[in-house]
Amino acid sequence: MTNLFLILIAVVILASIWLNNISSKIGIPALLAFILLGMLFANTGLWPVEFDNYVLAEETCTIALIFIMFYGGFGTRWEAVKPVVWEAGLLASVGVVLTAGLVGVFCHYVLHWGWLQGMLFGAVVSSTDAASVFSILRGKRLGLKNNTAPMLEVESGSNDPAAYMLTTIIISIMNGTATGGAIAWSIFAQLAFGAGFGVLIAKLASLVFKHMEFPTEGFDSLFILAVAVASYALPTLVGGNGYLSAYLVGMMLGNEDFRNKKSLVNFFDGVTGLMQMLIFFLLGLLARPMLFGKALLPALCIFAFMLLVARPAAVFSILTPFRKYPFKQQALISFVGLRGAASIVFAIMAMVATGDLEYDMFNIVFCLVLISIAAQGSLIPFMAKKLDMVDPNADVMKTFNDYTEMAEMNFGRVAITPDSSWAQMAIKDLNLPRNVLIAMILRNGQRIQPTGDFVLLPGDEVITLTHGYKDTTASLYEKTVKVSSRRVGRPLAENPGKGLVVLIRRGEQNIIPQGDTILQAGDRLVILYIRQ
Repeated sequence: MTNLFLILIAVVILASIWLNNISSKIGIPALLAFILLGMLFANTGLWPVEFDNYVLAEETCTIALIFIMFYGGFGTRWEAVKPVVWEAGLLASVGVVLTAGLVGVFCHYVLHWGWLQGMLFGAVVSSTDAASVFSILRGKRLGLKNNTAPMLEVESGSNDPAAYMLTTIIISIMNGTATGGAIAWSIFAQLAFGAGFGVLIAKLASLVFKHMEFPTEGFDSLFILAVAVASYALPTLVGGNGYLSAYLVGMMLGNEDFRNKKSLVNFFDGVTGLMQMLIFFLLGLLARPMLFGKALLPALCIFAFMLLVARPAAVFSILTPFRKYPFKQQALISFVGLRGAASIVFAIMAMVATGDLEYDMFNIVFCLVLISIAAQGSLIPFMAKKLDMVDPNADVMKTFNDYTEMAEMNFGRVAITPDSSWAQMAIKDLNLPRNVLIAMILRNGQRIQPTGDFVLLPGDEVITLTHGYKDTTASLYEKTVKVSSRRVGRPLAENPGKGLVVLIRRGEQNIIPQGDTILQAGDRLVILYIRQ
């Protein structure tokens, strides 16, 4: 049974990766594909999986959301979002409250739900989904005018804490455990402890990164994984908002400079991608399409109201007073308010905490999210062009900390020997290509930033900077020179072999080879091979 379960996990992950690769080609967001994959496994005879444990689903999704919230902050470049941070912050807080209130009123008067149950539904669906929004913007490389992408990034990445706080407050009222003082304290504790712990944990983690060297490569990834978990768990113990704390810790660390930061970005790209797959696949397992018939009509009604009334009312009422956001931009921001995984997770949390509701919250929210991602999400590029908000010169990737230029810059090192052609020459007299820069000179243990008149001396080490290069047809492999090899004791040029030898590892030495370099037994040759 264990082997079958492991095979199932492997199949799901591989299928999710495959769906992620083809989703943009067939025109649907990748996250929708993960939901459909879960529904396929749970509701067909292909490999039926019976799963209806909402408590386990809530706990699993809560853990997954920690990493999604943390990386939402970690991947946000403060330099890019700083011009719009106040407006985005208002959308992520006041905008959430306005959206929840308007949806609650609609549910009460149009769908005839009780006031509290309507307000609970409004709170559950009040936040927008960063993963859904930016899987589309990134996949289409959709650059937007007037700092629209950074505003959407901050708003959608940081509004889950406000929706979570509203949901927990309304649940406490419905369960009869809330008083005026208790609600006031809950709001204060969630904001104060969430923000306070977030800043403190980020400062401590930053000190560790700057003053501690990890003995083994990869331990820094484990450390930041622990920081992400602690950033949620510690404030939650004292009533703080763990999601707010996780987001703040991620943003503060993501905008610090420390060793191996790029590797951490790549690490969390993988972790967050896996968490998103897990959440959407798990939610797909919980879905029961045979129940969608009753849930679809109210979901369509609420979706239409949110798209045409609630979301625009919140956006326009907040952004219009700033007088620097034209109507078309506000209309696009309104349209891009997609609902996603957090809404379904909060719906599960509400169902577990409140017991029976007069409506099928899970399936209504599930249908609402499906409609939002499939219909609304697929139309984002069209609406951006229709509203003339596409900027062909803008790069949406610059919003993120994992953004790199079209070609990465790489450092190189050149040793100046007495017979080197660069010895005794000024840097300005070197015949360097235009895309090569001498960034630093190492001389007698000192680091020198040179000028054009700086004269190079034997013993200097020149640190160069140039564009990196990646090619899927070129690869490196290593080959050891055996004692019996005919290459032993002979110059490299006499028997170069297949490919180009770019490095010789001899004991603790790394030798850049020349044609007259004599090979020795035990040399490890690093060879560049180009596939034709």
